[in-house]
Amino acid sequence: MTTTVIIGGSFAGMTAALEIKRKGKDQHKVILIDKSPLFLFIPSLIWVPFGRRDIKDISFKKEGILTKKGIDFVNEEATKIDATAQIVYTDKGEYHYDNLVIATGPKVKYDIAPGVEEFSHYVGTPNGAMKIRTALQEFKKNPGPIVIGATQNAGCMGAAYEFLFNIEKWLREENIRKKVDLYWITPEDYLGHFGIDGMPMGESMLKGFMKMFNIHYRTEVGVKEVQKNKVILTNDEELPSDFTMLMPPFIGVDLVTNSPDLHATPAGYIPVGDDYRHRDYKNIWAAGIAVDVKLPFTPKSVPFGSPKTGYPSDETGKIVAENIIRVAKGQAQLIKKEWGRIPGLCIMDAGKKEVIIFSTSLFKPRTFAIMIPNIIFDFNKVILEKYFLWKSKNGYAFLP
Repeated sequence: MTTTVIIGGSFAGMTAALEIKRKGKDQHKVILIDKSPLFLFIPSLIWVPFGRRDIKDISFKKEGILTKKGIDFVNEEATKIDATAQIVYTDKGEYHYDNLVIATGPKVKYDIAPGVEEFSHYVGTPNGAMKIRTALQEFKKNPGPIVIGATQNAGCMGAAYEFLFNIEKWLREENIRKKVDLYWITPEDYLGHFGIDGMPMGESMLKGFMKMFNIHYRTEVGVKEVQKNKVILTNDEELPSDFTMLMPPFIGVDLVTNSPDLHATPAGYIPVGDDYRHRDYKNIWAAGIAVDVKLPFTPKSVPFGSPKTGYPSDETGKIVAENIIRVAKGQAQLIKKEWGRIPGLCIMDAGKKEVIIFSTSLFKPRTFAIMIPNIIFDFNKVILEKYFLWKSKNGYAFLP
């Protein structure tokens, strides 16, 4: 029997575990290690600060579905990997493997600039989203200027855009919009770059949104410092701010940086080929955010990265699972699909409005790419959320 240990239980890790077990059946023992007992639909965190969702609405316990599917769930924190001895060490024990899948997700680099951690909010975690909910209740008692955006080296601009348009809608619902100067700051070369070199009509569409919602914006800027009541940009412009939400950059988790055997990049990502197999270890694989992605573009003046969202994470989890099964069967031909050639599929919420984004590949060249605005409602975003939670709760990782 082949034993595969998977570290990380979000989009990539859950998908890989379920698919290896489904395809490998009794020939494959699958162990999933994760410090969190919950699966969280991260894209819906942008609704939590405004009370549209609670954490319980977008999460569920992983152990039940994993056990039902024959997967061992280990609720522990992985601390180190010995690639030579093929052992994963956790805070409670150690686990030997024949194959290892690293699907650990990111660590947030809050120290990208002074004051980012102390004086700005981050919506990308349950705790962060709930802190914002509390902060906004205080803010509306004495409203003032707001700064929303992404720092230098950030890659998840899409979620920040979503938060921007949701807070604009919230301000209108609270009847305090006229009292608030709303600013958007981004390291992108232009609005709607998204770290994928943009989409047709994307820049003009977002410029239209900014004008329609009366949002001041700055492109090609980073954050020099965040203070209690202002944000200082890298061009030395100072923006007043009584509430700040920023998306800092992602880096590799401590497990990876504490495991020198993995030969990770300086940012803590795993070097893999187009088959998501480690370049030096044939029995180690990576999926999702843990993968090192080479950018096909060079930012003009302020550095920023590419998004690593749920869809490519799910896809790389499936590719890794299929390739592990093929290797176990002695097959030499593996599936290869570099990150940039995975289709781009995203629904960006714009405050109970939405923009459907689709392209034949994340990076250029693309044979087809389109952005479709839906200014009536965001029902496609809601449908996607309900579908993915249903799929995940039932262990149907094989579905699109």
